[in-house]
Amino acid sequence: MAKFMNGQLLKRLNLLQSFILLCVLTLMAVLGVITLEFAWAESLRKRFGDADWVLTSLVAAVLLTVTAGIVTMAVLFYRWKLQRPLEILKQASENISANDLSFPISYDSRDEMGELIAVFENMREQLERNMKTLWRSVEERKQLNAIFAHDLRTPLSVLKGYAEFLATYLPEKKLSDEKVLDLIHTMNLHILRLESYAEAMASIQKLEDVPVNRRPTETTTLTALLNDSAEQLTRQFGKRFVSSMEGASIEINVDTYIVMQVFENLVANGVRYAVSQVNVRYVIQDGALHITVTDDGPGFSDEALRKAVLPFYRGEMWDANEHHGLGLYICKVLCEKHEGGLRIENHPHGGGSVSASFGMELIKS
Repeated sequence: MAKFMNGQLLKRLNLLQSFILLCVLTLMAVLGVITLEFAWAESLRKRFGDADWVLTSLVAAVLLTVTAGIVTMAVLFYRWKLQRPLEILKQASENISANDLSFPISYDSRDEMGELIAVFENMREQLERNMKTLWRSVEERKQLNAIFAHDLRTPLSVLKGYAEFLATYLPEKKLSDEKVLDLIHTMNLHILRLESYAEAMASIQKLEDVPVNRRPTETTTLTALLNDSAEQLTRQFGKRFVSSMEGASIEINVDTYIVMQVFENLVANGVRYAVSQVNVRYVIQDGALHITVTDDGPGFSDEALRKAVLPFYRGEMWDANEHHGLGLYICKVLCEKHEGGLRIENHPHGGGSVSASFGMELIKS
C-alpha cells in the first residue's frame, strides 16, 4: 500500500480525491482486520463458551481497529499530501522574512497545494524583480549624485580660475575692457552651462537619460571655448597646454554642453597624470567630431586599459581620496549618447591617450 501511495497516483489527484482514496483503502483495511477479529472471537467462543469477556474483547478490538484506522489515515494524508508543501511554504516564508528572495520553490504535485506553491513562487519572483528594480533605482540615483558632484568640480574650477585671474590683473589695470568683457562672457557661458546641467540632473533618474540637444556652432568658436577651459585647468596644476585643429572652420550641429563636459573630464584626467604637458587634437572625420587628449605621463597600466571606463574604477591615483573613478565612465556614456564613442590607449611616444568622438551633422551654407 505504501509503495502504491508513494507513486505518481497521489501526485495527480487533488486533495479531495486523495482523501476519498485514502478513506476507501483504510475502510477496506479496517474491514479486513475486523473480519479477522470476528473469526478470532468465534474461535474463542467455541473454545470457552459464551463468556461475557469474549464479546467485550471483540467490541474493544473493533473499536481499537476503527480508531487506529482513522488515525493511520489522518497521518498518511498529512504525510503524503500536506507535510512537504507546508514545510516548503514555511521555509519560503522564513527566507522572505529574512529579506532573502534568491531561492526558487517548487513542488511536483498537481493538487491544490501544488497550485498554492506555484502561486507563492510567482509572488516570490515578482517580489524579487521589484526589489531588484528598487535597488537598481537606488544605486543609479546614488551613482548619479556622485557623478553630479564630480562634474560640478571641473566647471567650478574653471570659474575659480577666471575669478582669480580677474582679481589679480584687473586692479592693476593690465586688462583691456574688451578682454574683461570677453572673460565675463565666457564665465557667463559656464554659469549657464551649470544651470542647464543642474536642471537636467534634477529631472533624470540615471545618466543614460541625459538629453542630447544639438545646436549649430562654429568649430573655431567651440574649440576656442574648450581651449580656454583647458588652459584654466592646466594652469592650476602648473602644466602646459597645447592644442591643434585639422581643417578649416565649419559649422557643425552638436550638443556643446555634452562636448564640454566630456572634454573637461578628459583634460582633468590628463592633468592628473601629466608630467608637464597636456595635448589636445581636434579632427572632423567620418561624420564625427574627434577630440584626442594626450599627456606626457606614465600612461595607462594594462589593468587601467581594461577597466578605466568602468564606474568607480580609480586605479592608483595620487588624489584617490578626492577622485570618485567616474570621469571616464561619464565620458563613455555621454559619447555613446551623442552617437560616438570613447577609446583609451597609450601614445606610441609615451603617456596616455583618450579619444572621444561625437556624432554630428555638417551644416551646409
